[in-house]
This record gives sequence, structure tokens and C-alpha cells, in this order.
Amino acid sequence: MNAKRLKIAVTRKLPDAVEARLADLFDVIFNPDDVLLDRGALIARAREADVLASTLGDQLDAVFFAQAGDRLKLVANFGAGVDHIDLAAARAKDIIVTNTPSVLAEDAADMAMALILAVPRRLVEGVRALEMGAFQGWSPTWMLGRRVRGKKLGIIGLGRVGQAVALRARAFGLSIHYHNRASINPHVEEELEATYWESLDQMLAHTDIVSVNCPHTPATYHLLSRRRLELLQPHAYVVNISRGELIDEDALADLIAAGRLAGAGLDVFENEPSANPKLMAAPNVVLLPHMASATVESRLEMGECVIINIKMFADGHKPPDRVISGIL
Repeated sequence: MNAKRLKIAVTRKLPDAVEARLADLFDVIFNPDDVLLDRGALIARAREADVLASTLGDQLDAVFFAQAGDRLKLVANFGAGVDHIDLAAARAKDIIVTNTPSVLAEDAADMAMALILAVPRRLVEGVRALEMGAFQGWSPTWMLGRRVRGKKLGIIGLGRVGQAVALRARAFGLSIHYHNRASINPHVEEELEATYWESLDQMLAHTDIVSVNCPHTPATYHLLSRRRLELLQPHAYVVNISRGELIDEDALADLIAAGRLAGAGLDVFENEPSANPKLMAAPNVVLLPHMASATVESRLEMGECVIINIKMFADGHKPPDRVISGIL
């Protein structure tokens, strides 16, 4: 297939360098505005394209694929998560789905580690106090947080990002515990000095900080339910940079307000872009606007992954980042 004859529809504004390279290689329809396409416009773009370069906000469900026509053959997702794509519906129409799984781990892990430090040490509370004029000078008892070193970090999902978080956490003196569907490679486990817990419930009851790093699938929706959150000790913290749907936010907010949990650091929310008002009002909660992978380097590398996947498809080869299932 001639790459120049391949019609690519890009659903969101991408970095200029990425768009320039796409335009140089393919026949591209861009979205010049950094806003989501509405449902009708998204379907219209898909119907006139061989490849749809999608992003997180595009809901590519079974109805979308049913109405997308017969020309679309590849969805090259700009991002690692594919919970917004109905993979079964895509497969039913022989549409390949790719993502960008290997370039986000380091930046995402940096943000997870930043939250792991920021919440127990009350960094944001300190900034707010300074801004509001509440700082009256050093005090032996004011703005006391919790030491991180020596604490137990429970990582839910020890994949690429989870392992990168573990490496950083070890440098800060945390002991590493993790829950996966199955234990990881013994050599990696030994390198990370990580303890595997087959039971998530048991791990939660024994950890001081929980870092959520698994993908959102039907099986992981509200993985941290009210029942599971109640298993955590009152001094425990919850950090989530993965997907907001993994945590029952109302339960999390209620337990924090009641003093049953010490706090939380969240980069993602259950109903984005809206954040839970109860969490917004909590002083011991740090909320960020889904920015864990928001670095210049990461976005450029994501774009390069998208381009490589499209180019391999155009050349008649299997794209390297084909998504086989929703589990990363």
C-alpha cells in the first residue's frame, strides 16, 4: 500500500512536530482545534479515512464501529490506555487497534512518585498556607506530615509503570509490595525486592501507601471499592495515576472525611473532566488534571509510536503495538 495514498484522520490537535511528520508521510485530515469532535463529526471522519488516529476522549464503542463504514482499517491510538475503544467491535470488523504503551512509563512513574511524596508530607497544604498568609514562622508542631522512608508501598499492577514506580520508591526507602493477576518474572521481582500478594484484600490491609497502576477494564471497575478501601489502615494514603474508574471516589471521599484514611493523591477522576467536589474540598487530598504523561518528550515519543504503527501497516506489516486485549 502506498503510504501517501493512505488517508489518516487525526481526532485532536497533536504537537506541531508530530503533525508535520504525519503530513510529510501521509494524506492527513487534521483537527486544528484542541477540542473533542462530537459524535457525528467523529463518525464522519472515520468513514472517509483508512486510519483513525484517536485519543483518550474519543468514545469508539460498538455503535461507532457499526457506523464507521467499511474503509477504516486501523485505529492508531495516541495513548496507552484503550478503555475507550470497544476492542471486540473493532475485531469483528477486522480493524486493527494500536496504542503507545512503551513511552509513558517513566514520566507517569515520576508523577506517581511525586504524589507519594506530596500527600504524606503535605506539600500542597503548605503552599496553600503560605499563599493565604497562615505561615507565622517555624513551629515544632505545625504542618506535621508523615515520613516516607520505611513505609510499605502496595502497587496494584506491576507492569511497565508499576515497575518504574517501584524503582523510584526503593530509592526513597519504601518496601515494595504488589498485586497482579499473577506474579512477575522472579528475576525482576528479586531486582525490585518486591513481595507478591495473591490476595489484594490482604495486601491492602498491610500497606501504608497504595499506588494504582493497572488499566481500566470491566473487571477493574471500582477495584478499590468501599469494602476494599475500608481494609486500609487509617494512616494509609491512596495514589492513582491510572484511571479514575478504578476507585469508588465517593467512598474514598467519605473515608477521608471521617478520618478513616489519611489522604489521597489523584491525577485522574471517575467523571473527567469533573473532579469529585468532596475530594476537592478535602485539605489532605492532592488533585492534578490528568497530567502524569504530560511532558514534551513523552508527547513527541507517543506521536512517533503512532507514526511507526501507521507506517508498518501501510507497508503491509503487522504494527508493533497491536492491542490484543484490554490488559496492558
